[in-house]
Amino acid sequence: MTTTTAPTETTRTGYRLLRRLPLLALILAIVAVALLALGPLGWRAGWWHYSIGFFYLMPGSAYCGLAAVALAIIALVIGFRVNGARHIAIGVIAFIIGAAIAYVPWHYNQMRGTTPPIHDITTDWENPPEFHAILPLREATKANPVAYEGAKVSDLQKKAYPDIAPLTLEAAPGEAFTRALKAAEQMGWTIVATDAAAGRIEASQRSRWFGFTDDVVIRVAAAGSGSRVDVRSVSRVGRNDFGVNAARVRTYLVALRGAS
Repeated sequence: MTTTTAPTETTRTGYRLLRRLPLLALILAIVAVALLALGPLGWRAGWWHYSIGFFYLMPGSAYCGLAAVALAIIALVIGFRVNGARHIAIGVIAFIIGAAIAYVPWHYNQMRGTTPPIHDITTDWENPPEFHAILPLREATKANPVAYEGAKVSDLQKKAYPDIAPLTLEAAPGEAFTRALKAAEQMGWTIVATDAAAGRIEASQRSRWFGFTDDVVIRVAAAGSGSRVDVRSVSRVGRNDFGVNAARVRTYLVALRGAS
């Protein structure tokens, strides 16, 4: 004869807790999404400085995401026998969302350790292209100064991005300027000003997430029988650009080289 023992109150409480874990994990995952989204939304709306998003809300979203992942794992592994298909599905969704959200702050933190703390990238360290038309726009937003900081910046750039260098085109300055402008337009940049006589193109690009605006100046000058193209990309805010300006300059030069 087989006898069964009725679950104790403690056991029943444990079962109820295990059944609630998937939903709790999902709630934490949703909070993580909200915190990650609030950072750029608040900055764009003028509610707070962008640093609030980067140094407070993003880490908070990471912690909530990791907590969601941990609870989801417990619910799926330990509570597998007591949770039905619906609860299991909720746990899986919470795990996926929590892991995805936690990855974003982790990724930025990793980038912070691999990119130099600079926000001014140029192909000419000794005589960087200068901004003109964009200066009032930067002053209006109290942006970073554009005065080049010399070896303090160039030494870090040379070490991190040794491939960034001027581009020489086998074309007269006039034709090279036209190509350079067309390539800038194809990049999707906002063209602020062009001066064919001076061989200067000024443009801006706004990031999709936080809405940061970076400014670019392109200089086209005669070089022997051809032309030399120099590019400079500078962030308006922040000290570490996470490699964005270097990637922008590199992508532009590749596009211009391919179009020539």
